[in-house]
Amino acid sequence: MAGLRGGRPARRSARAGGGGCCWALPTGLLCAYGFFCSVRPSEPFLTRYLLRPHKNLSETQVFNEIYPVWTYSYLALLFPVFLATDYLRYKPVVLLQGLSLIVTWFMLLYAQGLRAVQLLEFFYGMGTATDVAYYSYIYSVVDVDLYQKVTSYCRSATLVGYTVGSISGQALVSVAGWSLFSLNVLSLTSISVAFGTAWFLPMPQKSLFFHHDSSQQLGWEMKVVDCKNGSAVRDHPSVQRTPGWEEEAKVPLNGEGRSAEKQSVQEQKVDIVKVLKDLWQDFLQCYSSRTMLCWSVWWALSTCGYFQVINYAQGLWEMVLSSHSTEIYNGAVEAASTLLGAVAVFVVGHIETSWATWGEVALALFSFLIAAAVYIMDTIRNIWVCYASYVVFRIIYMLLITIATFHIATNLSVERYALVFGVNTFIALALQTLLTLIVVDASGLGLDIFTQFMIYASYFAAISLVFLGSGIYSIMRAYRRREQMQSRSPESQ
Repeated sequence: MAGLRGGRPARRSARAGGGGCCWALPTGLLCAYGFFCSVRPSEPFLTRYLLRPHKNLSETQVFNEIYPVWTYSYLALLFPVFLATDYLRYKPVVLLQGLSLIVTWFMLLYAQGLRAVQLLEFFYGMGTATDVAYYSYIYSVVDVDLYQKVTSYCRSATLVGYTVGSISGQALVSVAGWSLFSLNVLSLTSISVAFGTAWFLPMPQKSLFFHHDSSQQLGWEMKVVDCKNGSAVRDHPSVQRTPGWEEEAKVPLNGEGRSAEKQSVQEQKVDIVKVLKDLWQDFLQCYSSRTMLCWSVWWALSTCGYFQVINYAQGLWEMVLSSHSTEIYNGAVEAASTLLGAVAVFVVGHIETSWATWGEVALALFSFLIAAAVYIMDTIRNIWVCYASYVVFRIIYMLLITIATFHIATNLSVERYALVFGVNTFIALALQTLLTLIVVDASGLGLDIFTQFMIYASYFAAISLVFLGSGIYSIMRAYRRREQMQSRSPESQ
């Protein structure tokens, strides 16, 4: 290994200077994959497509028996996929995601009957759970000083792809008169192109837990971009300068020294028990702070409600606007909410305020606005009001989740961003599974769509009350502490 390290500086300098293609190639391929994977013009019209006569599915089957399968499969697969992503070193799981989405859309075209469409939802849950591989792959093959740049490229690619897919779907339906079946064919074609692109991604040789040098401690964190807003946090400079960081975080793409490194990786003895113990110790340390715990609780609670609303919004729109009507603008609404949400995320990065003092109160007030938007969406049976409320709902959530992401990252005592974000998402999915099982699933209450949304509005209102009380308590405690310090200062003099 000493000989190999001796040759590394030359390759690093080439990468930073004239060897820009070394990072540009995997970044470009991953961006192309993310773009084509996100160009799914049929997705905003999924509910309407499933309710068409040729699928022979009732509203109750679609809302109460089919859609819950996605929630259950996502939760069941999230943790195994998280470990498999690290053990298999990212690329195989990226390929698995592309294959899962291909199977999903192929079945969407030709599957008939309740059980077949439920299996389709399972594969879609697998495609969603494997997002972690897409968002973490790039950090294993580029320099640490390029993290911010490649993060913005990859996230922008998915946002642009989703927007292009939504707008093109709306245009093809409203202007060109395409059938929803044709839109699904177009989506399947785009995903297939993405799957073909993924095969050309370089194979990383290192990962965080299972494939690292045994001579070095596990003292740094692979970054995972948050799926909802694309935020990424860089390591502390002291961590970046840890001896061996460059060797650990980068993979030579030109094959030089690859055989020796591959042999070293194969010789490592994987200890799953040690990996799980490290995860548990990091978990305890990350959540030891009250501030961290508070923002993480809001993350999990709100994300649970957010998933429920976006999963069943199309169902609500179908009930407000009959499926026989041709006036449907789901694609335009999804595109508008995505673009305006991105603008809100950009703006919040330039807002200066004392989040430590007023953060919980802000979460309470905005959560109340979310509750109001969902309530209006549910009670005023006008499709344009529903569309507008949905756009407001998504903008506020994307804004708040960005604030929460930054606040959690700045309060972490160790660089374990992926672990914290993953745990928060897992808890959100666990809560969503419980909520789905009780409220939505046919084996539970199996409530109609309007009653469901009333419960979701009440759910966000309850979150608002909890954080309002916690925020007021935090403000009173901060002022009391300040008064005590002021009263002590004259005595000290």
